[in-house]
Amino acid sequence: MPQVEIAIGGRSFEVACQDGEEHFLHSAAAMLDAEAAHLSEQIGRMPEARMLLMAGLMLADKTAGLEDKVREAEAEAAKMRAQIETMQAQPAPAPERVEVPVVPAEVTDTLAEIAARAEALADQVEGGAS
Repeated sequence: MPQVEIAIGGRSFEVACQDGEEHFLHSAAAMLDAEAAHLSEQIGRMPEARMLLMAGLMLADKTAGLEDKVREAEAEAAKMRAQIETMQAQPAPAPERVEVPVVPAEVTDTLAEIAARAEALADQVEGGAS
């Protein structure tokens, strides 16, 4: 079982851990050290046991807050999954009939006749101008 030296609040500690867990121990010690440093800035020097207790309580408070947020996120995700499953279970909606107004054939024919007359008049005007 490896022995790892960690520093918390300016004090060194030798701690045993399982093989391969050294990285996790260093990470945990770094978090505890950050809280201890924050305490030292606010309160000043204090007995080792009290400093470790207070730093541990501060980390526990942060952890509890994060656990609450995780529970809220999990509940929201479960709610959304249920909504998705409900929507997927429903049959597809019937297609809507959309009616597009169609220009009557008489209007199209009349417009074509007017265009032809306009072109004929234009040809006459061009022929008379030449």
